Amino acid sequence: MGRPIIQYPQDMIAMQELIWNLQPDLIIETGIAHGGSLIYYASIMELIGKGEVLGIDIDIRAHNRAEIEKHPMAKRIKMIQGSAIDPEIVAQAGEYAKGKQTVLVALDSNHTHEHVLHELNMYAPFVTKGSYMVCFDTIVEFLPDNYVANRPWGPGDNPLTAVHEFLKGNDQFEIDKQIDNKLLISVAPQGYLKRVK
Repeated sequence: MGRPIIQYPQDMIAMQELIWNLQPDLIIETGIAHGGSLIYYASIMELIGKGEVLGIDIDIRAHNRAEIEKHPMAKRIKMIQGSAIDPEIVAQAGEYAKGKQTVLVALDSNHTHEHVLHELNMYAPFVTKGSYMVCFDTIVEFLPDNYVANRPWGPGDNPLTAVHEFLKGNDQFEIDKQIDNKLLISVAPQGYLKRVK
């Protein structure tokens, strides 16, 4: 729909299936980049006929913001600039989530273990029972060391290590093995977390 999206097609289809089945009132996504996934999610919400997408990013570039705001799907998109783990930003997201019947969260910002673990713990309360918190780029654990240069994450320090630690101390979520087994190619293996309690 006119904006770059940094996702594998299989994950895009998996997210489409989740959004269509859940029909969420709100999707919170950390990490905006060019805004492609915000617009993609908003377009599915538009087909459903309800809901909005809240994007959070530490640096929303002016040209990206301008393109998102002039897009036909902008009516279903809100954005907050700031760190996804800043308590004030999380509190603002909480205000958007307040009173919503179904909330889905997608985490796709800084991929270090520490950052993602903070995100998992901070955004988990917003996810409604039966919905999902999707943690992208867990694939980093399985990539060769220094596969992506100049990044502070890698094997042993990434979203998957954060997911495993998060699940040790949280029995409200579990890895959706049905989605995991279905997606033969994914950037988010073991990253589709369903809220079960």
